[in-house]
Amino acid sequence: MFVSFVLYKPVSNAVYRGGFVPNKTLAVTGLAFYGVTAAIQWIQHFKIKPRRPFMLTLTIGMTCMTIGFVLRLIFSDEPSSIAKFIIMTMFILLSPCAFLAVDYMLLSHLAATFDREVTDRCLLLRSSRIVKIFMWSDYVTLSLQGNGGGLQVSKTPTLATVGTALVMTGLVVQAISFVFFTYVLVVFGWRIRKHFPAAWIPSTPRPWRILSRQPIDDWRPLFCVMCVTCVGISIRSIFRIVEFSQGHNGYISVHEEYFYLFDALGLWISMTLFCFVWPTRVLYTPPGHVELQPVLKSTV
Repeated sequence: MFVSFVLYKPVSNAVYRGGFVPNKTLAVTGLAFYGVTAAIQWIQHFKIKPRRPFMLTLTIGMTCMTIGFVLRLIFSDEPSSIAKFIIMTMFILLSPCAFLAVDYMLLSHLAATFDREVTDRCLLLRSSRIVKIFMWSDYVTLSLQGNGGGLQVSKTPTLATVGTALVMTGLVVQAISFVFFTYVLVVFGWRIRKHFPAAWIPSTPRPWRILSRQPIDDWRPLFCVMCVTCVGISIRSIFRIVEFSQGHNGYISVHEEYFYLFDALGLWISMTLFCFVWPTRVLYTPPGHVELQPVLKSTV
């Protein structure tokens, strides 16, 4: 017998704020996966030197996502509660914004480990402006999503429609902004490989191991992890846009298997990769340590 991922309870006169009753088994699974990763990352943050405060963005973001699954469990026992639905939605919907911020800050710090000539030629934006530009963009989109999410559960159809439109606008703008960031990141790596091959492939990198505290001389593992996170975040952004384009209680939003497949799973894989290549292991080198002459003088 086929058993749906979503546990519907067609009780007479019942009102489910999310359009469904969350599956407790899936919620517990999400809680376990995110909780374990969050715990590992908190340990790494305090154990691996140097300790960079900006990495708290990742650990706190993963913790908030874990709390979101706890709230999902609580909401499953009272699916008609407006307050519980709003709080759960805020944690699940907004926590990933921290993951975007992590990538912004990592690119800025990673670029700072190269000589200025390298960053000037390879970055489309100044490293000092990357965080400011994209964080302000996310602040605006975060506000739209937060306010819209609150209006979505309104009993007034007009307000619920406005809420969906606000969330949709925030998600679209956020997706466009992140696609541009991904382009900046990829171009940065591609230009280094083309114009500064000695920087792309370190001459004498020491062997390194995953889940270790030792420094990593090769910056490319971190760069590759960041590229993978961009893929996971982009898939999630597309999924959310499609979900909200269907309106309140659309087909995708009331079938939570899509949330776990295209949102929770991709983000978990992306952020868990940082456990294997903890960023501060690569960012231990003081700025300006790479002083290389470009192979080509032309710019892209």
